[in-house]
Amino acid sequence: MIEAAMLWNEPNNKSHWDPELDPEWAIFADTMVRAGNAIHAINPAVTRVLGGMSPIDPAWVQRMEARGVLDAVDAVAVHGFPLDWNLWPIHAWPEKIAEIEAVTDKPIWVTEVGVGSFGAEEVQVFGINKTAELLIGRVPRIFWYSLYDLPQSWGATTRHREAEGSSYYRHFYMGLIREDGTPKPALDDYAKVASEMGLMQWFHYEDPRLDEAVAWMKRLGTKKLRTGLSWADSFRPNALDWFDRQMEALADFDVTVTFCFTPEHLGPGKHHTSPPYEPQQFADFCAWMIDRYAPAGGSKAAAEPAPALEVRA
Repeated sequence: MIEAAMLWNEPNNKSHWDPELDPEWAIFADTMVRAGNAIHAINPAVTRVLGGMSPIDPAWVQRMEARGVLDAVDAVAVHGFPLDWNLWPIHAWPEKIAEIEAVTDKPIWVTEVGVGSFGAEEVQVFGINKTAELLIGRVPRIFWYSLYDLPQSWGATTRHREAEGSSYYRHFYMGLIREDGTPKPALDDYAKVASEMGLMQWFHYEDPRLDEAVAWMKRLGTKKLRTGLSWADSFRPNALDWFDRQMEALADFDVTVTFCFTPEHLGPGKHHTSPPYEPQQFADFCAWMIDRYAPAGGSKAAAEPAPALEVRA
């Protein structure tokens, strides 16, 4: 069941939104206002979440408020990885939440938090326990990133890849389960808090791990899951079949679905980080997905894509 729709992923990070093409986030703001309003028009019960900022930046939230974005969402999300990428200690989590609370009265969700095992698996054990201690009861939603290690052959979604040094390679050690399918020590610690801390797991197009992931999450007692439906992937062959399979497999969880990634042919940057030529097209995609997978009243919508999406393809 979809309980929330997250609008983009880390939009104040150049790995996910191109600041050279939209330096003031004006196009981003227009795009998200349209998307938030479109989702609300389809199903007002779906919580709209402003995509998890990374870095955590109260000035960016104020910029979004000035452009009307906060009027089109119900919650604001943050991401933090203090033992891997951020320049602040893990004990500062309450302070980072308070920084955002100081500039908005919207609920603050932590839609990605994680500690990798790049240096040592014992560090991840410490990290998940300390994160649970600091955040459970402090914010309404927490999603641990992630269930699985990212396969190294898939590559990570960053701008500079291997040139980032160890910062890049840490992306492949964030899971609670190794690439070979064996559990890390921290998995047992996660199981102790699974009912209060959800998981964030990206499922790539036709991801072979989907069914196994569902089995693991049910075994662990996970209740809430954050994942994504990629706007860019919607133009792949048989995309709708994959989206249907993914959402059906996840039906037993309370899902926060993230809408993001610009199709290359629909933005000037020819890259998934590009702002779109037409912001309304992203809103149309979001409305289509909500109408299909979380329609008001709970009945599944018709299987055919919205006409607007066919025209713009």
